[in-house]
Amino acid sequence: MSFMLKTKNILVGLMLVIVCSYSIHGQGGFNLPRMDYDKIKFRLINNLIILPVEINGVELSFILDTGVSKPILFNITNTDSLQIKNVETIYLRGLGEGSQPIEALRSRSNFFKIGNALNINQDIYVVFDGSMNFSNRLGVNVHGIIGYDVFENFVVEINYITKVLKLHKPEEYKAKRCKKCEVFDLSFFNNKPYIESEVKIDSTFITTKLLIDTGSSDALWLFEDPSLGLIPYNQLFFDDFLGKGLSGNVYGKRSKVKSFKLKSFELNNVNAAFPDSSSLGHARRITNRNGSVSGEILKRFNIVFDYKNSKITLKKNSNFRTPFYYNRSGIILEQTGTRVVKEKEDRGRVGYGNKGANSTQIELQTHYQYSLKPSYSIVELRSGSPAEKVGLKVGDVILSVNGKQSYEISLQRIMEYFKNDIGKLIRLKVDRNGETMAFEFRLEDVFKQKKLSD
Repeated sequence: MSFMLKTKNILVGLMLVIVCSYSIHGQGGFNLPRMDYDKIKFRLINNLIILPVEINGVELSFILDTGVSKPILFNITNTDSLQIKNVETIYLRGLGEGSQPIEALRSRSNFFKIGNALNINQDIYVVFDGSMNFSNRLGVNVHGIIGYDVFENFVVEINYITKVLKLHKPEEYKAKRCKKCEVFDLSFFNNKPYIESEVKIDSTFITTKLLIDTGSSDALWLFEDPSLGLIPYNQLFFDDFLGKGLSGNVYGKRSKVKSFKLKSFELNNVNAAFPDSSSLGHARRITNRNGSVSGEILKRFNIVFDYKNSKITLKKNSNFRTPFYYNRSGIILEQTGTRVVKEKEDRGRVGYGNKGANSTQIELQTHYQYSLKPSYSIVELRSGSPAEKVGLKVGDVILSVNGKQSYEISLQRIMEYFKNDIGKLIRLKVDRNGETMAFEFRLEDVFKQKKLSD
């Protein structure tokens, strides 16, 4: 049986950890015909790796996510034909409030192409739930996620600085001598990689087993466990939206840890999120798992994944000493469609003046053109945040930030304004139900008011 999908802007969000309730056993795998390795350029958006992936002749964009076992497509709409074959209904489960499974289609025997790597017999899962519109928060078109099927067949090098993914045939790969590298053993559960690390929250280091999750933008997620000392640093935290899972929104506490160690590599004053227990569901039942290490930390290394030998090699790169910042405004934005923008365009017209045939004058004529531009709206507003205190509301459409038109800058660039230094002035113009309104506030220390004992 075959099935015709109409797809466009099938988007994936900031965080996604998938557990499939269906038994997954694919056949075949990716291969590099007549090549020992291949290089593929990727985009790095909000710490996420976005790759071009061709499915049954249609080119799409996928997040490379070590936290998923099989490729997943989201948010099917009504443009760009994509044909999939051999479909059956299954149920997927992931993080989110309630952690209820959602219905999806499983399709077998699809053709996948990533660079020159081919798989002629690839399973794929298709989710039709319209609320799974994760990637509005990335501000770029992303159609799905892919993980284990790439890593199981290749030695995978990720260079976060040059934004190049290198796929090696395992039998041809020869590791380079590297005195500044650290090699770690990987363990696996449900085809997902885990690594041992050390976290210092108070005065001592705690050994932790963490999922390596390239599909999350955060630095660390830690599961609260008072018996181990895994609680917010110095009892200092703020409540926040953490991301979207397959089963809904994930909320929790954001805090800091004094130190995070991977053998000799040590990072200080690291962002850490503690998701609510109601959002963890199935993930909490994984034996001895203490959380996840994700994009905000992983981008500080160039990485070699060798699943066949259960190894990962890390070498710190120029991102290593970059400070960890939090969103101090309290605003979470999404790209919520487009809006019509009137833009002025000055055109010069050359003509003869009144001073003789040898003189000319240039007359500027003003024209206007209308075009569709991205529209960014407030979708989450942290209680007690600077933005909320000055009267901003969920649903406000951002028109300008510190004098710059919002449509002239990317969604991620706008969010970077909100991670600036304490005391930085933020000036916003917004559209609220057709009325233009102006607001300004200063960024505040997110930890100055909230303590666990409050």
